[in-house]
Amino acid sequence: MRAPAMLRCAAALAVLLAVAAPAAGFYLPGVAPSDFKKGDALQVKVNKLTSIKTQLPYTYYSLPFCKPNTIVDSAENLGEVLRGDRIENSPYVFQMREPKMCQIVCKAPIDEKGAKELKEKIEDEYRVNMILDNLPLVVPITRQDNNKIAYQGGFHVGAKGQYTGSKDEKYFIHNHLSFTVKYHKDDDSELYRIVGFEVHPYSVKHQYDGEWNGVDTRLSTCDPHASKFVTNSDSPQEVEAGKDIIFTYDVQFEDSEVKWASRWDTYLLMTDDQIHWFSIVNSLMIVLFLSGMVAMIMLRTLYRDISRYNQLETQEEAQEETGWKLVHGDVFRPPSNSDLLCVYVGTGVQFFGMLLVTMIFAVLGFLSPSNRGGLMTAMLLVWVLMGLLAGYTSSRLYKMFKGSEWKKITLQTAFLFPGVAFVIFFILNALIWGEKSSGAVPFTTMFALVLLWFGISVPLVFVGSYLGFKKPAMEPPVKTNKIPRQIPEQAWYMNPIFTILIGGILPFGAVFIELFFILTSIWLHQFYYIFGFLFLVFVILIITCAEITIVLCYFQLCSEDYMWWWRSYLTSGSSALYLFLYAAFYFSTKLQITKLVSGILYFGYMLLASYAFFVLTGTIGFCACFWFTRLIYSSVKID
Repeated sequence: MRAPAMLRCAAALAVLLAVAAPAAGFYLPGVAPSDFKKGDALQVKVNKLTSIKTQLPYTYYSLPFCKPNTIVDSAENLGEVLRGDRIENSPYVFQMREPKMCQIVCKAPIDEKGAKELKEKIEDEYRVNMILDNLPLVVPITRQDNNKIAYQGGFHVGAKGQYTGSKDEKYFIHNHLSFTVKYHKDDDSELYRIVGFEVHPYSVKHQYDGEWNGVDTRLSTCDPHASKFVTNSDSPQEVEAGKDIIFTYDVQFEDSEVKWASRWDTYLLMTDDQIHWFSIVNSLMIVLFLSGMVAMIMLRTLYRDISRYNQLETQEEAQEETGWKLVHGDVFRPPSNSDLLCVYVGTGVQFFGMLLVTMIFAVLGFLSPSNRGGLMTAMLLVWVLMGLLAGYTSSRLYKMFKGSEWKKITLQTAFLFPGVAFVIFFILNALIWGEKSSGAVPFTTMFALVLLWFGISVPLVFVGSYLGFKKPAMEPPVKTNKIPRQIPEQAWYMNPIFTILIGGILPFGAVFIELFFILTSIWLHQFYYIFGFLFLVFVILIITCAEITIVLCYFQLCSEDYMWWWRSYLTSGSSALYLFLYAAFYFSTKLQITKLVSGILYFGYMLLASYAFFVLTGTIGFCACFWFTRLIYSSVKID
């Protein structure tokens, strides 16, 4: 019975991969599409207001827009709350395949406070984000260089401009929205699926005759009975305190050949990225070639060394040992601050496990952009579960260093990195809260994060640590001398600071192009979906970190310097310094952030990201060097 069961499992896996491969992460497998009949209600939802100039999101109803009778918050996952998403219902309700023109939403009175807030949001280039059937609203724009249509997420609250013959700058609000809902018809039934949601925003100073009669008022500036429609913003609506603003909309429906499974293509192909993909592949090939060269040199050199050392054992020259074999009695001597090293290696393994599992799910399409907030939620949950590996690794290493207080090392592993991250996050969140932004994490969510940390992560670290400490200690392949050997004076190019800084260049070079896309998706509010490329870059990063650390560790041992423990960690970990410097370069060249709080937020989060990158790459380099030293010293005969 076991063989057929295994075959069924293999067949199921093959089907899953076959389904996931064409999807390329475009939509979440298993999510059923919504089918609509003609006349069915289509509820438009509103999301946060966003700006690339401030990076501070605000709720839609923080501005004096039209409101429904009752504002209902949509249920949001942990990732959505942390991203600052605030999804609510809106007064915009369509009927499937029933076009409407010049529909009045409301007439909103604008007081001093409302006018000030509108002007501030227009000045900071805030965009309004809406959602229909889980599809974000986009504005189609014709590119001047190739006349192709590009799409921007959301529409601007308004624009600054001047009246003809005047030099005074005024603020105009986009109060008329011309929506286009694209649908795909099922061939076998009269059912429709939404595959596109676009808008053209206009600023129009609406006029009407007679008394205001609510949504039934007949406008003279937009009247379908008189075939008068809004097609431009020649008579814009200025933002003025004490004046009313009439909000209107059109909606038309357009048949589309795009099928539901491919409806996210529009959003994911917002710009022409072909040249960037070519650069990524080119960079990866260069790094792969360098890594192959390094591996070949190392294998040839090591093979010659080991053969020579083993041959010398039968000769008198064995008394005059040189190179890395000379320090065999000190190479496994515990380093200074060994407890801290154990903690950082355990935390790095936790990071490695989190990234590996998350990326596998992302490549299979389970964490696509259509699953809003899913990526961040998954990363947090997997991080918490990987506490088991963190505790196990740190205690195993601690026991090898002859440590006995496993509970102390466990507490340090459970609290060091999460504690630092939580303090930075709390300070940044306080700054966001001070700006009254929706990006501020609510107290309930903060409590949930603390509960995940103390209720699940810490106990799992203890379980892993207990299991690791119960196992017999790892024995080094050679005995350690009681008296430490004196390290000879080193050449200038073997200076620890110099080798550490040099060692971080190659790992950073493997990821910096992909880093551009990741930073763009985070700070310029674009979708990131090329998880296949990211996984490939992650593999290249692992290989590069491992090989550059092994090479520099080998040179260090050859120069009779046996203090490799911390240096192996810092060698590849120094790539985090270059990451932070690149983040500062990106800030000055690509972003238009002007507010002090926004700048503090950017550098605060990038400092946290660089710290995490340091822990990850440092651990990869250390583990590679640890494996390498055990391998070479177990390969030679030691008297």
